[in-house]
Amino acid sequence: MPPGGYAWWYIDGVSDDGKRAVSVIGFIGSVFSPWYAWSGRGNPGNHCCINVATYGRGGRFSMTDRGQTALRQTSDMLTIGPSSLHWTGKQLVIDVDEISSLPIISRMRGQITLTPPALTQIELPLTADGAHVWRPFAPIARISVDLEAEGWQFDGHGYFDSNFGTRALEEDFSSWTWARYPTQSGATCFYDAERRDGTRLEAAIGFTPDGQAAHVSAPGSARFNRTLWALPRATRADPGHRPKQIKSMLDAPFYSRSVVETVLNGERVQGVHEALDLNRFDSPIIKSMLACRVPRRAKWKF
Repeated sequence: MPPGGYAWWYIDGVSDDGKRAVSVIGFIGSVFSPWYAWSGRGNPGNHCCINVATYGRGGRFSMTDRGQTALRQTSDMLTIGPSSLHWTGKQLVIDVDEISSLPIISRMRGQITLTPPALTQIELPLTADGAHVWRPFAPIARISVDLEAEGWQFDGHGYFDSNFGTRALEEDFSSWTWARYPTQSGATCFYDAERRDGTRLEAAIGFTPDGQAAHVSAPGSARFNRTLWALPRATRADPGHRPKQIKSMLDAPFYSRSVVETVLNGERVQGVHEALDLNRFDSPIIKSMLACRVPRRAKWKF
């Protein structure tokens, strides 16, 4: 991976009753780590982490920026410190052993298993030169969460993708929104971004349970309520319908993740939505705030 580069593997899941949710992100060249930015981004492998967050009653957040010695990687496994992601050929098994960040410090331990009916073969360049690429491995999946905490055992709908890049996100984008919505026929994902060169990304892709993917026509973009940090949000919705937040997952000054309800082609759907403001993230003040939530642990021994 070149200096300034990154890779992340993202998993989320929402319980069938809608009361709890989880996200896991394995980072090499941790794009949202202030430590990677402050280092000059010369060595992506020296800034890696497995970010785990649980949403709902008793939810926790963990994101420890770790050094090169904590990283081990093969074609089917990513290990960073005490946690790992392992593809068995049929399932993605995530073993979690982390310490949550402020304000509540506690151990987060257990296993999360994601089972997709199939994997896709599609990848989408996010810029004309291919410096940033989105790879949606499994937009349709079931997830099973078994953490060592009361109430944190559930099944639900899940999702798995990856992003790869050779430059900092804030170098090429000012903002983006992304969403994944389970539908009666499979799933639909939207990726909308404002690029620094003045162009826009407007991607709408439909997925079927057998792993097929195709670009689909998308309804117009519709704004809905700003976050507590006044971050603007929008997603796609049929004319006459306004999206609404069902559950807040992560609310940060520059980033929002939430469960959102909208209407697509006459079907009312609920899925995971994110909004990212990279102008805000580029602020030195925001990076200093992030350091309180993202501790640095440079040394690790297996």
